[in-house]
Amino acid sequence: MAVSAVPASISEEYYQISQAILESFPKYRLPLDLFIFKENIAQLVLYSKKDSRLTNEQVEEIRLLCAEGDLFVSRADHPIYSQHIVKQLDLVLVDKNLKEAEVADISLRALELRLNDFFDQPVRPVFELLHADVLVVTEYLWTDMHRLRLFVRRLHTGEYSLARHSLNCLSLGLWLLVSPKDEEMRRKSFDQAALALLLHDAGMAKVPPFITGKTAPLKPEEKEKIPQHTLAGYKIMHKLDQTDESMRQALLEHHERLDGSGYPQGVKSVSPFGRLVAVVDAFSAMIQKRAYAEAKDFTTAARELAEAKSRFDFAFSGKILAALASDSFGKSS
Repeated sequence: MAVSAVPASISEEYYQISQAILESFPKYRLPLDLFIFKENIAQLVLYSKKDSRLTNEQVEEIRLLCAEGDLFVSRADHPIYSQHIVKQLDLVLVDKNLKEAEVADISLRALELRLNDFFDQPVRPVFELLHADVLVVTEYLWTDMHRLRLFVRRLHTGEYSLARHSLNCLSLGLWLLVSPKDEEMRRKSFDQAALALLLHDAGMAKVPPFITGKTAPLKPEEKEKIPQHTLAGYKIMHKLDQTDESMRQALLEHHERLDGSGYPQGVKSVSPFGRLVAVVDAFSAMIQKRAYAEAKDFTTAARELAEAKSRFDFAFSGKILAALASDSFGKSS
């Protein structure tokens, strides 16, 4: 494929559109402007306006221009571009022109949409769509674990939602698990850990919203519903044949505590992965605003967890606190 030499100044404002992504758009009416690179003047020239009807000749010409690396879209149209890719997340793996921060944003948005669908309807067809997108994200991260820092910098704060809480646990949990990268970890284990972190709280989707959103003290019968979510989540994933050890530990142990004060079993012996999920679950819960509690800043939440050594594993809580102190990661602006 012949690719024209494009000045860096142009690349900052425009980027080439790949053949795979071009073909994923409607054939005759694209939702964004297209530009072509004129090498003789070293400038981009508008080829077609968004939503304009293309002729068969133009469709063929665009295909050839794209193959030659001379077809561009404006970064000003990135919201439209990313909204399209978010529904076909595997396209991020073939688009070399997206910035890594853009890939992180698109990936998290795609997973949030899939999670909301799954929590509304936790059945196999919906799960399979979510699982496919999880594997796209793990493929992207596995090739360069430093990308995890971009995901951690995008931890959700503000108003709590189950999907955003789950995304926080995925990002922070993987960062703790493989930072620095564990050379002994297998790709399959990485994939399983990612899915378990993401779905450890699936049972909360079964707790009525009037309970999770209540500001007044819960009645005894309402309180009983909360601990049941760990077993409810396990049943959901069991029906979907997701019963590997990391999933089991995440679902059943993320509310267990090292001093035996947790639930559902009140045990002191908690697996290493269960300890990790317990820390990220608690940290994410603390930095999001709930109906009954204000959000805490990152450092306050990390310090409280680190000080609770009798309940939470300091190997993980201390690592979060140290990272914040050294500015190893932070909330993106």
